[in-house]
Order: sequence, then structure tokens, then C-alpha cells
Amino acid sequence: MIDNKDVDVVIVGTPDHWHCLQMVAACQARKDVYCEKPLGNSIEECNIMIRAAEKYNRVVQVGQWQRSDSHWQDAMQFVHSGQLGKIRTVRVFSYQGWCPSIPVQSDEAVPAGVDYDMWLGPAPKRPFNKNRFHFTFRWFWDYAGGLMTDWGVHLLDYALYGMNVTAPESIMASGGKFGYPDDACETPDLLQTIYTFKDFTVMWDHAIGIDDGAYGRNHGLGFVGENETLVLDRGGWEVIPEKVNGVQRMEAVPLSQSYGEGGLNLHVKNHLECIKTRNRNCNASVEIGAHIAKFSQLGNIAYRTGKKLSWDGKSFHDSEADKYLTKEYRAPWELPRI
Repeated sequence: MIDNKDVDVVIVGTPDHWHCLQMVAACQARKDVYCEKPLGNSIEECNIMIRAAEKYNRVVQVGQWQRSDSHWQDAMQFVHSGQLGKIRTVRVFSYQGWCPSIPVQSDEAVPAGVDYDMWLGPAPKRPFNKNRFHFTFRWFWDYAGGLMTDWGVHLLDYALYGMNVTAPESIMASGGKFGYPDDACETPDLLQTIYTFKDFTVMWDHAIGIDDGAYGRNHGLGFVGENETLVLDRGGWEVIPEKVNGVQRMEAVPLSQSYGEGGLNLHVKNHLECIKTRNRNCNASVEIGAHIAKFSQLGNIAYRTGKKLSWDGKSFHDSEADKYLTKEYRAPWELPRI
């Protein structure tokens, strides 16, 4: 495919640990890219992917399709209007009851037709196990980052978008395998992460096997302001007024539901239009995708080290935490040098 001159656009929809190599190879072959989220599986991979898109002048759209969804944009306009008052915290949550526990299974022979060595690619060599293969690869550190990177890049992205911020001053996280302590997953089934900025926090909260998140929803965001709270998910957004001593500070805004063609359709249209006009500033550009993928990685690193970490955009200045900035690649695969 890379060698085929008739192929103009490559869609990268493989497990996360393959994204960087495939996206960079496509850019080097002068092909534009639609890369599924999360963009990369480590902070350094994300940095490399930004450099590749810039160096080869490629139009890259990341699969964070909510960036093209109309009601999400409307909600951001309301947040940016200032009507919520001083926002002290943003609650971001993903409670996914449909995610089942994964029972421990024995290793087995590689299924017929599967090039398992190629599937592993740069990941560590391991015997074949169904748990580590299609879909459920998400719950193993070799290939992905659990619910934090799977859903976090969608939802935390809008927390940062709404607050117009980038890097936090500190990150701390707590959680574990509390719901299913004896199953096969490596990533936590429950996790809370607090990102502290100068005068507010962003709080991430996830659980698998449970649907009861905040505000009667199983996923979404709550921009908690002194006047009112804006609640947003894939179904729509509404504003809940703050009441103090029985006095309502603002008028409520009723639920405004999703409308139009839908985020995914609009996302693909945006990418195709950007390809035609050679505009690299897609709705979910490589820079946007890299930023939120790295932000989600910060939460996982805080969890895995058990430390409250400071971050300057490049380093934690903590030897244990900094080891997680780059993934070691299995030979003969090498981290691209761009």
C-alpha cells in the first residue's frame, strides 16, 4: 500500500502500539493520513508524529470525531461566553458498563491466517493469547493505555478546549483493579486522576462494568461554574443553575441534543476538504491529537508511579516517571527518527 502511487490517503486503524510506525511511513511516502485515536502510545511517539506531518507536509486528521460534532461546538461557545462564572473544576468521566471483565485464559497456538509476529510489531514478544488480541488489547500496557487513553482522548480533549489550557502544573492519580482484581486486565478498572492548573482542576474518573457516572450519564463533562454547571455528552448539552440558600443564580438552559449529519460524517468531510485545499489545520489535527494523547499519558504515568508529578511539557524531572516517556521497541523495529 505504501508503494502504491495510486493510494493518496492511508487510514491507520490498528492497535495503538502500531500507530506511530504506520503514520510516519505514510507521511514519508507523501500520503495523507487519517489516524485513529489515541494518536500515539507514548509521549515521544506523539512528538515524532507531529514532526513527521510537518516535515513531509501531510494533512493528518485524528479520529477524535467529536471535534466536528455541532452540539459539542455549541457547548464550547457557551463555556467561552463566561456565563458560567468562575469555573473551579471540570469533571470528566467515563463509566462503561458494557465493558466486561476479561477472564484469565491460557496461551494457545496462533490462529490460522494470523501473522502474529507482525501483529506484535514493536511490542514485546509474547505467546499468543486471545485476551491480548483484537479489541481487548486496550487493557494491556504493551499495546495501549486502558480507558484513560481510549475514552480520555475524546473527553479530556474538550476539558482543555473549554478551559483554553495546555499543560497542568501537577498530576496525581489513584485507582486500581478494584472491580475485577483477578481478571486478565493490566490497566485499572477504576481510576481517578486530578490535573491541577493555576486556579482550577480537571478531574478524570473512569470505571468499567458500571454505568452510573455523574449527572445521570455514563460519560461526559461537567464544567462547574459559580453560576451554573454545563453538562455535555454525546447526546447533547444542558446548563444546570447553581442555587444558594434557595436562590437560583442563573436561568437553566434545557437539553440541546445532537443534530445535523453527525460528528463522524462531518469529520471525514472536514478531512477530505482539508486534503483538497492542502490545509493542515484539520478539526482534529495531528497537533490536537498529540496534545491530548500526551495529556492522557500523564494520568497513566502518575498512576503507574503512584506519585504526584510536575510536568514542564518535556520532562517530569523524576527518573522513574521519565522512563515512561518512550516505549522500547522490539528489534528489528526502531522508533522513527524525524
